[in-house]
Amino acid sequence: MDRIQIPATARSPEVDFDFGAGRFRLSGESYPEDAAAFFGPLLQSLRSYLALSGPEPIVFEVALVYFNSSSAKGLMNLFMPLEAAAGEGRGVTIRWLYAEGDETIAEAGEDFASDFSHARFDLVETSQAGN
Repeated sequence: MDRIQIPATARSPEVDFDFGAGRFRLSGESYPEDAAAFFGPLLQSLRSYLALSGPEPIVFEVALVYFNSSSAKGLMNLFMPLEAAAGEGRGVTIRWLYAEGDETIAEAGEDFASDFSHARFDLVETSQAGN
């Protein structure tokens, strides 16, 4: 599969889905006007990757400094097939990066983490958002 790289805009995050390396990253701010249109193709590509790829481990990194409720739903839609893959024995790590002192993003990560029982969900405090 071709790597998906989308630069950040004022309303949407930077996307880097490196299928060959099993590394996926969203960073920046996420409040696109049409979250379904933004996240839908990413979800479709992720599902295709999971169906066609081998058992290689996956790292999905989220380094958002702000996101709205529509983006939260988009994130959860991306996380669900990752959790399912982990439930089938695939190594899946989700890294939730948040800036030191950003309780809002940290708590959002904790909320997402509570929905996982198979994938590893790491809350990672950084000195600067996006790292």
